[in-house]
Amino acid sequence: MKLAEAESTMKKSIEATQRSFNTIRTGRANSSLLDKIMVNYYDVDTPLKSLANIGTPDATTITIQPYDQSSLGNIEKAISMSDVGLTPNNDGSIIRLNIPPLTEERRKEFVKLAAKYAEEGRVAIRNIRRDALDTVKKQEKAAEISEDESRDLQDQVQKLTNKYTSKIDDLFGEKEKEITTV
Repeated sequence: MKLAEAESTMKKSIEATQRSFNTIRTGRANSSLLDKIMVNYYDVDTPLKSLANIGTPDATTITIQPYDQSSLGNIEKAISMSDVGLTPNNDGSIIRLNIPPLTEERRKEFVKLAAKYAEEGRVAIRNIRRDALDTVKKQEKAAEISEDESRDLQDQVQKLTNKYTSKIDDLFGEKEKEITTV
């Protein structure tokens, strides 16, 4: 595993962690809350965002307007069954989700969830570091690179790991502040 490969994979881990953070409610309407919802559409699980136009007309409402009106019931059911914790209001053509203000207890739960996502991101980055270090050690053992080159590469891998771990910490700090701000 080359250094550039390791860095590229670490960037993907950061992006995945950011996507996970985006699914956590913060008390404001945000269409990314619905990113993980899959709707049974003609017996196929389909992402909600490909079945409907999702909008946020104000800070406390999400509107979902299906492209195919016959899928309205399935969309409503999928939202009700999901872990989003919102009750859909169906008026026959549009589904509205009202985002209630978060209670202190709920905010603490969301901070814990964000911490879990952050730790998953850190673990992914440490796994990438482990794989990169194993590759470097194998190259050294096979005499493809010298001991000094090996040490330099290991140092560079560790610096990358520190850089991307601190990025995850920064993202978590931002998300925590976003969740706890009333």
